[in-house]
Amino acid sequence: MTLLCGVGLYASLFMLAKTRRAERGELTEESVVQTPRARLYGGASNALLGALYYPAVGVGVWFVRTPWTAAVLAAAIAFAALTSAVLAYSLLFVTRRPCVYCWTGHAVNWTLAAVYGWLLSAGVLFSRT
Repeated sequence: MTLLCGVGLYASLFMLAKTRRAERGELTEESVVQTPRARLYGGASNALLGALYYPAVGVGVWFVRTPWTAAVLAAAIAFAALTSAVLAYSLLFVTRRPCVYCWTGHAVNWTLAAVYGWLLSAGVLFSRT
């Protein structure tokens, strides 16, 4: 999971740099970072949120020892996967622009959800006894 988070962090940092370039008017082409969907929550850049989220999950997974901490991490991962579903829909049917780094982030979020679900169901993260 930590390796996946590294991939997600790379994609987020790339898109965050692109967001900064767009804010300075330095982009030569239209980009998804210039759309309202690039700032879904409270006006914060989705890329910035990803740059905070991926390190938190990548480190946090190593500290899951109780059902409560497992549930908190599960909620964060589920929220990110759901957000990716919304943004993927937007890419396909609203924005209609290619974005390899966006799809990379979405794939990472969906894979994190699947892997974390498996880790929980297999009892790998903590003992229930």
